[in-house]
Amino acid sequence: MSKKAVLSLFIVITTALAACGGGPTPSAAPAATQPATGGGPEKGGEIIIVYKDDLATLDPAIGYDWTNWPAIKLVFDGLLDYDSGTTIQPRIAEALPEVSADGLTYTFKLRQGVKFSNGRELNADDIVYTMTRVLDPKTGSPGAGFFVGIKGAQEFIDGSATSVEGIQAVDPSTVQFTLTAPDVTFLNKMALNFAFIVPKEEVEKAGENFGHAPVGTGPFVLKEWKAGQFLTFDRNPNYFFEGRPFLDKVTIEVGVEPDVALLRLEKGEIQLMGDPPPGADWTRISADPAWTDRIEVEATVNTTYIAINTTVAPFDNVKVRQALNYAIDKQRIVQLLNGRATVANQVLPPLMPGYDASYTGYDYNPDKAKALLTEAGFADGFETSIECISVDPQPKLCESFQQDLDKVGIKLTINTLAAPNVIDDAGNGKTPLVWSGGLAWTQDYPDPDDFYSPILGCDSNVAGGWNWSRYCNETVHARSKELLSMTDREGRMAAYKDLFKTLMDDAVWVPVINGQYTVAHSDKLHGQPTLTHPEHLFSYETMWLSK
Repeated sequence: MSKKAVLSLFIVITTALAACGGGPTPSAAPAATQPATGGGPEKGGEIIIVYKDDLATLDPAIGYDWTNWPAIKLVFDGLLDYDSGTTIQPRIAEALPEVSADGLTYTFKLRQGVKFSNGRELNADDIVYTMTRVLDPKTGSPGAGFFVGIKGAQEFIDGSATSVEGIQAVDPSTVQFTLTAPDVTFLNKMALNFAFIVPKEEVEKAGENFGHAPVGTGPFVLKEWKAGQFLTFDRNPNYFFEGRPFLDKVTIEVGVEPDVALLRLEKGEIQLMGDPPPGADWTRISADPAWTDRIEVEATVNTTYIAINTTVAPFDNVKVRQALNYAIDKQRIVQLLNGRATVANQVLPPLMPGYDASYTGYDYNPDKAKALLTEAGFADGFETSIECISVDPQPKLCESFQQDLDKVGIKLTINTLAAPNVIDDAGNGKTPLVWSGGLAWTQDYPDPDDFYSPILGCDSNVAGGWNWSRYCNETVHARSKELLSMTDREGRMAAYKDLFKTLMDDAVWVPVINGQYTVAHSDKLHGQPTLTHPEHLFSYETMWLSK
């Protein structure tokens, strides 16, 4: 475990304690680290980062995968943000909000003088528009489910209301949110990309192309996007957060295989790999002292899993789903990843509050898998298929699953596709099994609800969503709603252990590994304090180049 992982664990715990201990108290705006003259961050310079897959969109209401997510943060900001860890700080808000005694009303005062890159000053109406747009079914936002606890949100989604009652502009610099029930995670949700502020006039002007012509208040401005080749971002000269960003320009190149990206990094042609280094090369560079200052390894609050579509035969039979859990050799996956992961035995990763250290899950036991298949009426096995992204090493991992399942009589066809295609098929129930490698669930915020509501809750069981198991257990769902208002932290975490054990008994996933960030970069590229961030993945606004 790296120092950062220990630090993250500490921050996760303290943040959750603060969230559960009552309403937040106002704090001063975060101060940027100023460029220093000796040894600290230096201003200026350009970097190139490369990915294999293209980005789909920079619309904060839409983008929700690991390539879009950090790039959206280049252009946009929200009312709230995080420090270098997981402690919430005000960003466009001038302070953390005032919270009513009943925990239902949050009042934000806006920072003065914040402007979109088109030159117009942001006001409270922009907050109302942004959040209403996220909830509007016509937008198709995968983040809408995070905000259905706002009063009137469901009526607006259902079409019985034309606006959201619980989102009000009190005056040009004050916006107020009213909830239907207390929610200890509400501030975390307001720090998500989905709540990043967009200007109505630019969205209406660009229409469906807004994701390729974004206008925000963020540290950079999109200069050019050539589909399938590159995106360039210039520093926003009018960025309101004094001292940020450090870099003058960021270029994201796409369509570059990881092995080619590593060669270009070694030649000094690029400064950062977006995809992890290939396994064989990782063995070489991780043992080479010359790479000591060019590799960043961070534990992630992440679970990579096989999603099982519980609505299609034979996976609508829980015994078949449990058989899959016994059939997969997870330790072999860790070996194929050159040790860059640990075996997962439950939905929650170890760094997430609510993780049950006493739970052992399903062991690797092909005999038990065969017995369960026989009980389910599939003694002779069956044929099925799995989708996985085409970026190395994911196809090799799917081949390992194929070999495991063949041992218990299941013939598995592997379909490798680009990440956006896998996301589309999985979100629309077009495949019985999905390997989430490269698309694994990483925390949106440090609370166990983030590993239930957006991906396994009934509200997320919608077309285009991330509930790839198409799972909805009404009893579990009702309990999850109760837990959102529970302020007894110890009791709440114990209750989540029971909730997630139910999900494991229902075998909605095969949790396979808990991952790590393994980032290869130029020795001249630095983070403040690291290149990666537990919420934003990459923190472009705090990256800097040394001479």
